[in-house]
Amino acid sequence: MLNIYNIMTGYSIFSSDFKNSKGRMFSEQEDVNRSCFMRDRDRIIHCSAFRRLKYKTQVFVNNEEDYYRTRLSHSLEVSQLARSISKVFKVNDDLAESISLSHDLGHTPFGHAGEEVLDKKMQKYGGFDHNFQALKILTSLEKKYFEFDGLNLTFETLDGILKHNGPVKKNIPNFIKTFLTFFDGNLKTFGSFESQIAAICDDIAYNNNDIDDGLYANFFDIEELEQLNIVQKALKTIKIKKNDVSRLKYELVRKLIKLMLDDLIKNTKSNLKKFNVSSATDVNFLGKSLVCFSTSMANEELALKKFLKKRMYMHPKIRTMTIKAKRIVSDLYDLYNKEPDLLPKQWINFENDEEKHIIVCDYISGMTDKYAINIHKKFFDLYNF
Repeated sequence: MLNIYNIMTGYSIFSSDFKNSKGRMFSEQEDVNRSCFMRDRDRIIHCSAFRRLKYKTQVFVNNEEDYYRTRLSHSLEVSQLARSISKVFKVNDDLAESISLSHDLGHTPFGHAGEEVLDKKMQKYGGFDHNFQALKILTSLEKKYFEFDGLNLTFETLDGILKHNGPVKKNIPNFIKTFLTFFDGNLKTFGSFESQIAAICDDIAYNNNDIDDGLYANFFDIEELEQLNIVQKALKTIKIKKNDVSRLKYELVRKLIKLMLDDLIKNTKSNLKKFNVSSATDVNFLGKSLVCFSTSMANEELALKKFLKKRMYMHPKIRTMTIKAKRIVSDLYDLYNKEPDLLPKQWINFENDEEKHIIVCDYISGMTDKYAINIHKKFFDLYNF
């Protein structure tokens, strides 16, 4: 790749340059020691919603066992992969990290099970989407500053979260329209190079680390995984010592991640040449994701996802937890809408029925697994006085 680096900044010419950021909705004095994207990352790490990810479901409900991944450990793993890939392409790793760390902030307790319930309950009021909710947290629900609600992040971070899975085709809520209008944002374009890195690193992280969790839970074994071509390729590169069989799964996961990352890097470099990308704008208006696997690796990943869905996500133990989780979220939603005075005082701030439903939804979506379980026991366990 020739002539792709900006000599003045040290970043690639298709990187999001912090010096040319669109800035923040509320004007702030710049920090002499940290770029705007570094400050975004720091604010995300220190916000309440980020801490709560520690007790939110990835696949297993948080109180199952300490070994399994939570939304917090998953977000950190995505961030680590995104930083590494960003350095390969010399794009802004601080921005990629900010997007990676915050992409799951809007998840409900019990992950997608809770989201499914809230989306159904909220259909009359626009539904519920965890990606949109992450932006609501970052633009209004976090209340830590005197001058504004939210974290007042840069446009590039907010836009990267919004589009980390591509252009937005859903109807968007007003709180997203507000910041898009302010920055003259475009829903039809693809996200930045950094947001595309965060998106595919999300896939790499959860696919491979779900293998680790699934093996630990004895939902399947390595022999069953061998039906997948990519697993066969990884195992061929591993030299197993008789006394180290117990470490095989860790070596397998590392090899699988490396196979995916190597393919991603090679294919993305090829795309940069093929499409003659020469600016960050080119990335946005290319009409397709630039940071992606080769066709063969994409097919391998799809086969892995199908395996995990069948053998892990649809496992009776997970389905049982899902049914219980949905019941908890549904019961709490109905309870707080019927008896809104049971909400914490700071949440009782609505003027009509629609606002009440939205506030109840925001409150429940911010709960951790543990808190939702305990609150449900408090109100629905007749013997718990």
